[in-house]
Amino acid sequence: MEELQLYTYIAVFGSFAMYFGIAWWARAKTTSDFYVAGGGISPIQNGMAIGADWMSAASFISMAGMIAFLGYGGSVFLMGWTGGYVILAMLLAPYMRKHGKFTVPEFIFDRYYSKTARIVAVVCLIIASLTYIIGQMKGVGVAFSRFLEIDYALGLGVGMFVVWVYAVLGGMKGITYTQIAQYCVLIFAYTIPAIFISLQLTGNPIPQLGLGSTLADGSGLYLLDKLDLVVTELGFKEYTTSSLGNSVNMFAYTLSLMIGTAGLPHVIMRFFTVPTVKDARSSAGWALIFIALLYTVAPAVGAMARLNLMNTIEPAAGQNLVYAERPQWFKDWEKTGLLKFDDKNSDGKIQYVADGSVNELKVDRDIMVLANPAIANLPNWVIALVAAGGLAAALSTAAGLLLAISSSVSHDLMKGVFVPDLTEKNELLAGRIVMTISVLLAGYLGLNPPGFAAGTVALAFGLAASSIFPALMMGIFSKKISGKAAVLGMISGIGITMLYVFQHKGIMFIQGTSFLGDMKPDWFLGISPNAFGVVGAVVNFAVAFIVTKVSGEAPEHIQHLVENFRTPKGAGVAHQH
Repeated sequence: MEELQLYTYIAVFGSFAMYFGIAWWARAKTTSDFYVAGGGISPIQNGMAIGADWMSAASFISMAGMIAFLGYGGSVFLMGWTGGYVILAMLLAPYMRKHGKFTVPEFIFDRYYSKTARIVAVVCLIIASLTYIIGQMKGVGVAFSRFLEIDYALGLGVGMFVVWVYAVLGGMKGITYTQIAQYCVLIFAYTIPAIFISLQLTGNPIPQLGLGSTLADGSGLYLLDKLDLVVTELGFKEYTTSSLGNSVNMFAYTLSLMIGTAGLPHVIMRFFTVPTVKDARSSAGWALIFIALLYTVAPAVGAMARLNLMNTIEPAAGQNLVYAERPQWFKDWEKTGLLKFDDKNSDGKIQYVADGSVNELKVDRDIMVLANPAIANLPNWVIALVAAGGLAAALSTAAGLLLAISSSVSHDLMKGVFVPDLTEKNELLAGRIVMTISVLLAGYLGLNPPGFAAGTVALAFGLAASSIFPALMMGIFSKKISGKAAVLGMISGIGITMLYVFQHKGIMFIQGTSFLGDMKPDWFLGISPNAFGVVGAVVNFAVAFIVTKVSGEAPEHIQHLVENFRTPKGAGVAHQH
């Protein structure tokens, strides 16, 4: 046990020391450094940084856990998040990079020629980013409290301090180079245990192939067939066919995650850090490769973790694990409260079945990836590596979100609206002060998550989907949408989404235990609250088009501006008027 503790301290604090060193080396000296890393990052570096920014604690810790318990239905997250990235890379990023401004609200201000639009965009951005940060903070707290065996609140405090140091010191420049390091940490931490476990179970070292292979125990059974057999024996839904409620909800959920992803400001900002539009497209391609390395492994990690868990609890058909003989990893996770045993029939054995009235074991989905190496009896250094990886994933996304919030307040609200003659030095100082306040607020919300925030990650995507994404799409692909139309569209989109979420207090959330189980009779078209962002987006588009029809189109110079950033240089279309 001491050996594991030592390895964990080395892995976690060694990686922290590396982040601090990078932040000091790449500290920001100008506002351009602070917001867009001076615009001089290469496509491969930017691709890695986007990968780290992208793969949050939700991707690293929660996604495979959800796939482990939801089976096939969990693929909505893979499809939604990856599909959204493609929309962002193809339809938004290159045009916004060509326009060449620092932030999303600044683009909205230029396109919709309205300070009100800029302010509304900042408010939407802060609401979506803060809800997303709460999810990262939970990830930091969970990882720290388990692996360093310290209190959740103290773990959260350490995580906040680490992010604060390199985000405030380095701004986008420090964050970019730190995220490159974090990508390397998290991808090794995710794939190495998967390779070990795939070899153990199927004899195939490539987890993506191991998922479709026969088991190495000589039974001739395929891994997924065996898993279906094990889970259906205990009354659970068949692993390979289970879906999330009705097909409308599955579709709405996937689409909401997709367009929410494409509207996430902290990822869009990354495309402003490369020198040219061509580099923006190229870094999008690299990022997709780096993201695919983790996302294609996730289904294998989920399925293998579930099989190993089942085999531990029920080593042979009809035989249950005696609680007094439970393995060390079980005891370790019990301390965190994320794994609970309640001996309902007082026989000292662990009954793990689908029937809630008889089931004696409660497993939080978020522990599956972190506990997986210990369940599979992997070496201690692998377990320590996973701890460092989970923290790297949570911290990298938290840093990107904090930068998005701080730049929107200091650059868009202060410099852009309220204090136009702010000097560069004071703007940099304001950015750092806002980031400090954001870190403290994020920490507070991580410690006292609001009732509706249990599934904050899905909720954040819904809020971005209903407000920011439609404004950007219409801004690029429709010359005629007016400023007034965009403002009313954003307000109505995010308004109706938040109203629906607050109205359904008993929401089934990602990290909730009864996630997306039974449809509630008062759900609109059977759509769950965390899939409702797509309805908000439709409302946003509809309101904007109607208002433009009624109150008139955008002025001619704005229509030329749109043509200009939509048309390649030298095509001559925008200049012939």
